[in-house]
Amino acid sequence: MIKDKMLLEKFEWDLIKRNKPDYQRNMEIFEGMYKEAVYLKALPAKYPLEGIQVDIKIARVINSV
Repeated sequence: MIKDKMLLEKFEWDLIKRNKPDYQRNMEIFEGMYKEAVYLKALPAKYPLEGIQVDIKIARVINSV
């Protein structure tokens, strides 16, 4: 159980500041996840435009506001 929320938030903030994003490492992770998705046949989609009508309707509603 967390007793000192402020101390935890300070710890998390300091941790984020110390660990800068590593572009190369992030790309390696992304490429690995993409390869796994292709291996599992989740990508590429069989029907890339499937559901496009719903997306268009949502976009029209959002843009009309």
